[in-house]
Amino acid sequence: MTPVSNTQHKRENRENRARMLISCPDRPGIVAAVSRFLYEHGANIVQSDQYTMDPSGGMFFIRIEFDMDRLAERLPELEAKFAETAAAFDMTWKMYRADARKRLAIFVSREDHCLLELLWHWQAGDLDADIAMVISNHPHMRELTESFGIPYYHVPVTPETKKEAEAKQLELMRSKVDAVVLARYMQIVSPEVISHYPNRIINIHHSFLPAFVGGNPYRQAYERGVKLIGATAHFVTEELDAGPIIEQDVQRVSHRDNVEDLKRIGRHIERIVLARAVKWYTEDRIIVHGNKTVVFG
Repeated sequence: MTPVSNTQHKRENRENRARMLISCPDRPGIVAAVSRFLYEHGANIVQSDQYTMDPSGGMFFIRIEFDMDRLAERLPELEAKFAETAAAFDMTWKMYRADARKRLAIFVSREDHCLLELLWHWQAGDLDADIAMVISNHPHMRELTESFGIPYYHVPVTPETKKEAEAKQLELMRSKVDAVVLARYMQIVSPEVISHYPNRIINIHHSFLPAFVGGNPYRQAYERGVKLIGATAHFVTEELDAGPIIEQDVQRVSHRDNVEDLKRIGRHIERIVLARAVKWYTEDRIIVHGNKTVVFG
């Protein structure tokens, strides 16, 4: 008998499970209408999380997981029929099959800590996604990446060739990638690339912005005697490092920590924060509203 991996077993158990993300103006009857719709179509709700910004005139957000027999066959019809309910409540909504793994492209430059964290999570089956490729403006991570059986593409970027390089990146990802992860990719992503993946490019950076902008942020932080350092994962928008925040974390430091200590602590926080953000994205736990996110744990 061929052994079944934990990842394969999880996928088989979820073949009839779907997720629904909804945002709409808050008013009475939303949960009842959605629950009734699912019940009438033979679905069984297995998890439901909701949040309202303000019960009187605010926005309402809900994430529902449900099981339905023959889901893959019936989901298109279910979505078509739900459109009428959604219109009555002015909903922005999306249904996802739980077993449809998102395909990721990871962009990286010279630092490997965030890339390694994602590869380890993926290898252990803790990241419910397929890493379609790694793209880098340097050749350094090829051996590491290919040791995991993942394609690696070296696309050099200079100020003079940036446009051509991004065109090549987009061509590599065309029809193969659902979302992009910038795992310490030290290049500014152009509006052209962002337009292909709106709210589907996740970046990680140190949380010193905007206080410590430019080069050597840890040196700047050390010289200012900071007591907290951290990292922020966010969606990429055209406004640099100002997109909707997905996850953040911090750690206390003291005068005893030198610049190298701060870098080491900072790298640890960056890799953990980015891994959390990517995991939540792949599990359809994030709703973007304006320049904020609602993240269902």
